[in-house]
Amino acid sequence: MRGMTMALLCAPTVGLAQMEPMTGPQIAAALTDRALVYDDGATQDFRASGRTLYNAGRDSWGYWAVRGDQYCSQWPPSDGWFCYDMARQGDGLRFIAEDGSFTDGTYRD
Repeated sequence: MRGMTMALLCAPTVGLAQMEPMTGPQIAAALTDRALVYDDGATQDFRASGRTLYNAGRDSWGYWAVRGDQYCSQWPPSDGWFCYDMARQGDGLRFIAEDGSFTDGTYRD
């Protein structure tokens, strides 16, 4: 699943200028029981239970959580968690990796 995460981070992005950094509570409110669509057409649902469903042609179940002021995800069979800063502009959300790469999504609903 790390490969999927890397593919997601390297996907082309929409031009979202004036992004506002998000705090942990803002991230939780923005993602809980919401769904995003990414530039490549993949979708991701963020369940209140902490489960997440990513689909880029087939379903892949993982886990998500907010830790401090970051979004974190874990994709079995790996037990490692990967965390990202987040920023927002309107309905656009940006996931920012430690190396500065990012991916943008917009609300599907």
